[in-house]
Amino acid sequence: MISYLKGELAEIKENYVVVEVGNIGYDVFLPTSAIYELPPAGSSIKLYTYLHVREDAISFFGFLTKDDLEIFKLLITVNGIGPKGALGILSGISADELRFAVLAEDTKTLSKAPGIGKKTAAKLILELKDKFTLETAFEQRLQNQSQTAELSGIAGKKEETVQALTVLGYSASESLKMVNQVPITEDMTSEDILKMCLKKL
Repeated sequence: MISYLKGELAEIKENYVVVEVGNIGYDVFLPTSAIYELPPAGSSIKLYTYLHVREDAISFFGFLTKDDLEIFKLLITVNGIGPKGALGILSGISADELRFAVLAEDTKTLSKAPGIGKKTAAKLILELKDKFTLETAFEQRLQNQSQTAELSGIAGKKEETVQALTVLGYSASESLKMVNQVPITEDMTSEDILKMCLKKL
């Protein structure tokens, strides 16, 4: 099993990236939320990965944290949820939100994830409830908050800029590509990023 890929972030697409490791480019599917937290193309990156092998395809699923990967692995143990479904869930809600929703038996929060209705949410709770404790959920949340405090500010600005570009008529994938080509710093506003994107056109 391949635990992670570390290399150059060669390309950023709408729902996957290309990571170049040793002159080989690997397509890696990511949760949508993670796409906004990526550094610009050309940066070095480390993704924690899950390799899914089927008769007709071999796919990499990647995550920015080990915690997201562990939650993904738990999700695919639930009957009826495959890797694409698990990725969709982590695109809609964070690993922390999922843990607390399962512990609180909160089907409403779980149903926010794409493709998850009340029945599937109830099944998730039933099958995952014994995997978490409130104590570890709080510990993990504190750890995740300290790891992503800096990223979340930049990620939010990236998302706002992508939305602004789509309003101007660009597709989501074009907008994301433009934003990821701009070197973004913590003190920049969404407006600054938008201006830099438009200058590059």
